[in-house]
Amino acid sequence: MSAAAVAALDADDQVPGECPATQLRIQTLDWPAVSETLDEAGVAVVPRLLSPSQCEALRGLYDNAAHFRSRVVMTRHGFGRGEYQYFSYPLPPLLQMLRETLYAFLAPIANRWNERLGVDTRYPRTHAAFIRRCHHAGQVRPTPLLLQYAEGDYNCLHQDLYGEHVFPLQVAILLSQPGRDFTGGEFVLTEQRPRMQSRVEVAPLAQGDAAIFAVSHRPANGSRGAYRVNMRHGVSRLRSGHRHTVGIIFHDAL
Repeated sequence: MSAAAVAALDADDQVPGECPATQLRIQTLDWPAVSETLDEAGVAVVPRLLSPSQCEALRGLYDNAAHFRSRVVMTRHGFGRGEYQYFSYPLPPLLQMLRETLYAFLAPIANRWNERLGVDTRYPRTHAAFIRRCHHAGQVRPTPLLLQYAEGDYNCLHQDLYGEHVFPLQVAILLSQPGRDFTGGEFVLTEQRPRMQSRVEVAPLAQGDAAIFAVSHRPANGSRGAYRVNMRHGVSRLRSGHRHTVGIIFHDAL
């Protein structure tokens, strides 16, 4: 794609306001602290991003096929055990707001990471502009998803890559309450540094908590400057109950 074409696609849009209390919560987060934690560990937890009623409302969408474009049963593809559904456009207003508002604060972090790694790609200020870039490349299928796990289910370590254009950060929000709705089912990440064994990170989440984390890699400081650390994420085996999570991926899929 030419530089002129990218510039045209990246023209800034106005972001519509939805769910103002949650939007204000995002806007008033300590983003420098979030950025610092992401730099150090590749994951940052935002407590109580969504209220219990918002979590219950999103969980309740799972059985309404009208909201989704496809359903994936993990065992059929070797992804683990459990299932998830990709939302269709238009997204529910809460998810649309989350995608747009979170992106605006994560894009500067993503641009700084790419600069540190010597990657030329830069991300526009608004999510609408970034989505135009995705759609121009044929990535037109929405990727926000709702995941459902039952006793014995788990999600294998993976990376959510869907095409040429990949935004390097994503968000997962736990919609169920640990200890009440389920046991087990921890959100886990691994990082692989060159010539080192993998490191495991467990991100403890309560209902409504959001984990912001690297999609596939992040920069780390070395003796010769920044280098690339590969990241994967998954969910450990549920011991009992049911667990729902909403995933917010900022790039669309081919």
